[in-house]
Amino acid sequence: MRRLAPLVGRSRAIPAARSHAGADPPLEVRRRNQALSRLIRSGRLREARWFFDALLDHRSVVSWNCMIGGYVRHRELAEARKLFDEMPRRDVVSWNSILAGYALSRDPGELEEACCLFQRMPTRDIISWNTMITGYARNGRMEEAMQLFGRMPDANVVSWNTVITGYLGVGDDRRAVELFDRMPIRDASSLNALVSGLIHNNKLEEAEELLLGKRRKAKVIDGAIDAYNTLIAGYAQQGKVEEAKRLFDSIPHGPYQDAEVDAKKMHREVRSFERNVVSWNSMIMCYVKAGDILAARALFNEMPEKDLVTWNTMIAAYTQASAMDEAEALFQEMPNPDIWTCNSMICGFAQKGQVGRARGIFNEMPQKSIVSWNTMIAGYEQNGDYDGAIDLFASMLVAGERPDRHTLSSVLSACAGHAKLLLGNKVHQLITKTIIPDIPINNALITMYSRCGKLMDAKAIFDGMGSQRNVVTWNAMIGGYAQHGQARKALELFEEMKRRCIRPTYITFISILNACVHAGLVAEGRREFDSMVNEFRIAPKVEHYASLVDLIGRHGHLKDAMEVINNMTVKPDKAVWGALLGACRVHNDVALAQVAAEALVEIEPESSAPYVLLHNMHVDEGKWDNATEIRKTMDKNRVVKQPARIAASFIKFARSRTLEAPTPTNISMNSEPDREKKGTPASPAIALASKVLPVPGGPTRSTPFGILAPTAANFSGDFRNSTISLKSCFASSTPATSSKSKRQVGISWSIR
Repeated sequence: MRRLAPLVGRSRAIPAARSHAGADPPLEVRRRNQALSRLIRSGRLREARWFFDALLDHRSVVSWNCMIGGYVRHRELAEARKLFDEMPRRDVVSWNSILAGYALSRDPGELEEACCLFQRMPTRDIISWNTMITGYARNGRMEEAMQLFGRMPDANVVSWNTVITGYLGVGDDRRAVELFDRMPIRDASSLNALVSGLIHNNKLEEAEELLLGKRRKAKVIDGAIDAYNTLIAGYAQQGKVEEAKRLFDSIPHGPYQDAEVDAKKMHREVRSFERNVVSWNSMIMCYVKAGDILAARALFNEMPEKDLVTWNTMIAAYTQASAMDEAEALFQEMPNPDIWTCNSMICGFAQKGQVGRARGIFNEMPQKSIVSWNTMIAGYEQNGDYDGAIDLFASMLVAGERPDRHTLSSVLSACAGHAKLLLGNKVHQLITKTIIPDIPINNALITMYSRCGKLMDAKAIFDGMGSQRNVVTWNAMIGGYAQHGQARKALELFEEMKRRCIRPTYITFISILNACVHAGLVAEGRREFDSMVNEFRIAPKVEHYASLVDLIGRHGHLKDAMEVINNMTVKPDKAVWGALLGACRVHNDVALAQVAAEALVEIEPESSAPYVLLHNMHVDEGKWDNATEIRKTMDKNRVVKQPARIAASFIKFARSRTLEAPTPTNISMNSEPDREKKGTPASPAIALASKVLPVPGGPTRSTPFGILAPTAANFSGDFRNSTISLKSCFASSTPATSSKSKRQVGISWSIR
């Protein structure tokens, strides 16, 4: 505003004589109008209106037209019409601006108002006619469009292209081709409009026939290569690689020379028709979409000249295929990587779990966009480095970057991952002040509050969403109840979900089965598993089988659990065998434990946990020879007891066994806090860990291996909740350099 003041001041200080005579210097008028135009182009409409009002009597027709055009472009038709009606003098540009505002709307009422304005126009130019024809064509009213087209005093190429596109829009391809053939003068835009319309109507073969059938005519049109490129891209969208390659090969490498000798004029006309960089890029993209990266790279190497799109397409192909070594090599060769290139590399490394390398590229970026910050934060969050995500978010705010809904969604997921309620509350406050929460944001809030144990807050958001709730919303709330042992509420909500005809997903059943596991609801768990398979036709995943084995096994039905494993449609993993092994330990079935332990050793030969647990079972039964034999087998296989490593493995296992939540990343669930009070056996996974791990505060006993083994009854299984100090505002303004740093930071929520 301050920068505008001197200019406005000068406009007010113009001598009265000049103002009275209406003879402002042309340079001064032009400068004011240019300043007004700059404000409108930059989207600063309120400042533009302030400047316009300050001009008072020094407004020209151009000033009025500028302001009206700005309102029209920002779809503020009421303000535009008000200014138009106040204009002391109008020209054809004024009429065309307000006409476009009404004619190009999808509202039938506004199109009728445009028709009235068109009839009132004192004079019309070609733009007026084309605007009205476009309005009719966009609304599918081709009869009125053609009537107006027939009345035009002098139709130009734009007029013809508009009616052709209109007929293509209503699916009348035959009429569109007829009009194209009738055109007195065709240009590249005409041909491209026709081909694009046919592609949109899924008439790719007709588009190719049109191009090749009129090959001679097409090639003498300057820029006809654009239509060929459009068709190649159309084939790529539908995965028709052979057709795209055939069309690509039909375009000459070098200039196509077409000489036409006119008998009367006796002159030579030469047109060029050759592949350009867009042709190559379209074909490379076709290979990339089909997953043929080798063919794409071969074409890339063959290209005579490459542009930024070429490099980015090839790098994106490698990152999407997780071929990050090739992507990095190409990235190093690239002459001038842009922000998009760096973002693609960051995303690729993050998806492959190489967050450090992603952060290296992020730190070296001379300029970062909001997408750069979001990609890096999401990379940390998706790889379980929640501290890294939160630290980088803090650095983002310090850098003055305004977070968007994608940023906040990732940060909420990070808060959920660490169960940081204080930080999650602050993010929630920021959301309410800066954006209107959408469905993904609300889903993330439900998950965050659920993970932090605030089920009432989660349910309040759930209820407030009303009809906006999707399946992820239901999964998040059901998962929250399951996480905190409220199995009955989870099952009740699941029944309500089905009554509302919301089809459950495999994640829904993971939550339901785990709720049944924690509450010991064997019959309900079996029923829901059968419902998933037979009623909803959802193929069971290994997580479902692991939950079912855990549910059946922990209640002593070990043979049934083994039968479930034998009938699995997928290969059992360590979670399944671990659940069975833990159940065998609880119910002292050494023979079946031997089977489960052997399967676990086959999956993870270096893990000592199965050996140790089986050893302890033999010790409990007094079978010292068998225990010694297991110890010898460990030594023979060079398996070393590593308590820290075992802890990490089984903590991860115990958490993954309890729930996989419906968020962009997996959310682990706790065992039921009141397990021991109800007398239900602890989870076999936790029981298994409790025989191997020292647990603070738990009773211990000695074993031949010197392992501290707390009893299952005193083992809480809550590995996740850790106390982390947070400050209310930043203590340092330096950007985060490492996700592993120990510093404690807080968040200042003021957004500039």
